[in-house]
Amino acid sequence: MQPHASIVAAAVGLIIIWVVLLDAFETVVLPRRVSRHFKLTAWFYRRTWIPWRGIARRIKKTSRQQNFLGYFGPLSLILLLGFWAAGLILGFALVQYGIGGHEQLNKEPLTFGRIVYHSGETFFTLGYGDIVPTSGGARALSVIEAGMGFAFLGVVIGYIPVVYSSFSRREIQISMLDARAGSPPSATELLLRLAGRSEDPGVEQKVLDEVLREWERWAGELLESHISYPVLSFFRSQHSNQSWVGALTTMLDVTSLVLTGIEGLHPGQAKLTFAMARHAAVDLAQVVNARYDPAAPERLTDADQTTVRESLTAAGLKLRSDEYARDKLAKLRSMYEPYVHSTARNLMLTLPSWKYEKKTRDNWQAGPWDRLIQARGLGALGSKSQAPPPAVTGEDHF
Repeated sequence: MQPHASIVAAAVGLIIIWVVLLDAFETVVLPRRVSRHFKLTAWFYRRTWIPWRGIARRIKKTSRQQNFLGYFGPLSLILLLGFWAAGLILGFALVQYGIGGHEQLNKEPLTFGRIVYHSGETFFTLGYGDIVPTSGGARALSVIEAGMGFAFLGVVIGYIPVVYSSFSRREIQISMLDARAGSPPSATELLLRLAGRSEDPGVEQKVLDEVLREWERWAGELLESHISYPVLSFFRSQHSNQSWVGALTTMLDVTSLVLTGIEGLHPGQAKLTFAMARHAAVDLAQVVNARYDPAAPERLTDADQTTVRESLTAAGLKLRSDEYARDKLAKLRSMYEPYVHSTARNLMLTLPSWKYEKKTRDNWQAGPWDRLIQARGLGALGSKSQAPPPAVTGEDHF
């Protein structure tokens, strides 16, 4: 090997090692978003998510499409760890090849492919001994690479449980939204289900503030966890009609209605929840590399506003309807809808509506045996009944 070629190989290897280690540090250890133009993990997800999403678009059946998309998050996490390991093995192989000082059993000639093999067995601490470093530099580099392999194993052991723990905390609150706002959730449904719980307006205000306070904290945890571990953005919820983007959008819709003005409800806690949720929506749109779409569809038409207002009024929640209120609601929506729309489009998620025309069962009301039980006319304890149990609607869901 020519001297200048060995220098180039060693230099390229050191650059690869540095880039991989820096990227792994920023992804696993550094608890903040990196604004650098090029980031290896971001490049990896762009190059893998785009073709994965393209394949998903060819799947016509919605349930199969959602199942296919659900594999990407966990699988990409494993592939990313493998990508880092392969980069380190290649980088150390280039440095080992550049500095030389190795001897193979039976005096066989050393090729770059065999040096890559030696780097791999050193990284994973196999230690077959068929290729032996003979110079001081090669021996020191082998020790460093072996230590790097142990450190990488520690990253795998520590990184995956933390990611799944953050995912679990996120999903608990989303699952709780099912009984409060429907499946899929909507802002109008949440307010309707909270309305009329008590004849005392103070109790109603207290319940709403407690709910919004919980979601303010959830939005803060969502922002922290998804910036620290961007792969969580690709982890999908248990049900296809639920998602972290949908839950975040629902809370922004709810707080927007309260801030617009609902008679008898104080907007104090709604301001705090809206601010935190909007912060999360803006920052996480950048995490998933969402792009502004000027042609985004209108989520709340004039007819929809009228329907929402009439539904709330029927439940005793009088939403302001003057020009000031309409302008304020439009301004509030403009602060977050472009971000959540672009994020949902990038992740192939569906944004919730402000109000659904057709009543649907909540996820907790559905089960694999329900149709069979109704068809056979069985009661709750398995005894025969005269008629199948009626479907539960949103108004009397408890």
